[in-house]
Amino acid sequence: MARKIIHLDMDAFYASVEQRDDPALRGRPVAVGSAGPRGVVAAASYEAREFGVRSAMASATARRRCPELVFVPPRFAVYKEVSGQIRAIFRQYTPLVEPLSLDEAYLDVTENLKQIDSATRIAREIRAQILEQTQLTASAGVSYNKFLAKLASDLRKPNGQFVIRPEEGLAFVEKLTVGQFHGIGPATARRMNALGIFTGLDLREQSEAFLLQHFGKVGRHYFAIARADDQRPVRPDRVRKSIGSETTFPENLTALPDLLAALAPCLDDVWQYCERTGARGRTLTLKVKYADFQQITRSRSVGAPLAGLAALAQLSRELLEALLPVPQGVRLLGVSLSALSTGEGVGNMGIGQQLRLGL
Repeated sequence: MARKIIHLDMDAFYASVEQRDDPALRGRPVAVGSAGPRGVVAAASYEAREFGVRSAMASATARRRCPELVFVPPRFAVYKEVSGQIRAIFRQYTPLVEPLSLDEAYLDVTENLKQIDSATRIAREIRAQILEQTQLTASAGVSYNKFLAKLASDLRKPNGQFVIRPEEGLAFVEKLTVGQFHGIGPATARRMNALGIFTGLDLREQSEAFLLQHFGKVGRHYFAIARADDQRPVRPDRVRKSIGSETTFPENLTALPDLLAALAPCLDDVWQYCERTGARGRTLTLKVKYADFQQITRSRSVGAPLAGLAALAQLSRELLEALLPVPQGVRLLGVSLSALSTGEGVGNMGIGQQLRLGL
């Protein structure tokens, strides 16, 4: 029996919450983030997106694209509270909820608590409840696997839903460009294009051996999704692979004491997550972005999970010292911990914890 999978995605979540709570922002282009010279857009309203403003864009660039853009500071405690309301609605229908972030999740409703046969009806009911309880809209994709459900949820945004039935999956996938595949980024799409692979049909015509040769282990996944095949289950106990935090500075830094002081809040973010969830990791990665936007990473793995904030700080200091003297000023530092174990398996950390917006 085919599974019934729903991918629910809130529409411009952070910006929509701000517009909901401040009527003066409704209908206006809104960016959640900092308007400062080193600021970054965390989220953009649909009005702002019409001007090409996107999340993770430098605020200065966003302002040039949309001079009327209104910046509002993020309120992550509010977003987390609303996310809790939304997940409570999900769990009225199924315990099989896999959060991906504060604003999206997969649901397996093949067997559901309300014994509703139609996944399309369930998605419609959930979206209606979200609107009634939060005054926010959500979009949904409904299909027989996660890959297709994720693709489908983007097709009727905002405030809509789309269904891909089992008999439609293969034809749907073959018409896509490889760049439209979830999980195939711009760099991989360019590599595929160089090999003559432009569409889902082109990808399906490649042998598994060919894809493994050119893309490594992930080639097996590409072989499957080109055939609209995705056997990954919805996992409410999904274990995180990494946890990270980064910060952009108002001014470029060069001296070791300044760099260490700037990195300390990021280490605190990571360790607070570890303390809260019981997760521990063995690989620490330092991320450095220089004034010319060149970006490098340095990693080190240890034999046993790092047991405290002091251990994280010491290892990150060693990685940083190895880069000194810096060839130019540093505009961003970040740290992430991977090879995690004994975590609670929640969805991705919200952007507020990953990114301290420059002021």
